[in-house]
Amino acid sequence: MESGAVKMKVGVIGTGSMGEKHVRTYTSLSDYCQLVGIYDSDEKRGAAIALKYQVKLFKSIDDLLRAVDAVSIVVPTEYHYEIGLACIKNRVHMLMEKPMTSNVKQAELLNEKAKESGIKLQVGHIELYNPVINVLRSMVAQEEIIALDIHRMSPYDPRLSKVDVIQDLMIHDIYILKELLNDEIINFYTFGQTTEGKSKHAVAILKSTRGIIAQMTASFKSMEKIRTIHVLTEEQVIKANLLDSTIEVIKSPNSESEQRTSDYEEKITKVINIPQQEPLKLQLIDFLNCIKNNKEPLVNGESGIDALDICNKISALANHIPR
Repeated sequence: MESGAVKMKVGVIGTGSMGEKHVRTYTSLSDYCQLVGIYDSDEKRGAAIALKYQVKLFKSIDDLLRAVDAVSIVVPTEYHYEIGLACIKNRVHMLMEKPMTSNVKQAELLNEKAKESGIKLQVGHIELYNPVINVLRSMVAQEEIIALDIHRMSPYDPRLSKVDVIQDLMIHDIYILKELLNDEIINFYTFGQTTEGKSKHAVAILKSTRGIIAQMTASFKSMEKIRTIHVLTEEQVIKANLLDSTIEVIKSPNSESEQRTSDYEEKITKVINIPQQEPLKLQLIDFLNCIKNNKEPLVNGESGIDALDICNKISALANHIPR
């Protein structure tokens, strides 16, 4: 492990679209770590990324794990558990992209084994590092929330033909929702349009213990990319746009002292522009620092298990899978 001026040695397992982003970001963090190498079961893809970023391509996962202190695991979910166990065996800390594993039992076992071995396990809930989410969380902390309406929609991509939109997109809003509410989800209903057993458009309506209602829509069928969160409170409406990093606040000028007006023109609208930062970079720095300082990750195994449990239950209902 890192000592003195020695940089932490890191690697990336999986070099697809998201994996390449991890590679690129690690190369920009030379003050924090040394990107030792990568591994991909697709040798052609791995070789192309290795050449592009001038980094070593390892021939096996075990070879890579023997050379590093920490890795990002950016492979299809069904391989997370097996690779996670290999990391623990080799005493390598891991940042596991979401969802944590295929099922809750695997996630619980992996988390337990990592804790027993003193291995840091961080789950890639990247939106919690989005400055817009952090500002929104502060804004609603003291508000009486009535309801939320969240949309995460993307145009269709043939590469996603075998991907469940709930597992890929909606899971982000599941963990964001829990972060904003600081409350437990006690009930939900789900509707989905499926193709070959995988949801491509899904709507979930959830209720928290405090009675807050949330509606989440995730889709691979949209004509445009949409990432919005609307929060209805007793005093105002807050509209967050994650794509342009803005938050719009609409409220009555005398909402606290006088009867509210129904005239829209008399409402006060304020737009907040949030300075843009790269969430992945912030996430990787936090991951490296939690290893260096021996601290619990912001998104630990328990957080990953919780989001996975809700996500899988919603997915099962949408895809009509017996539970």
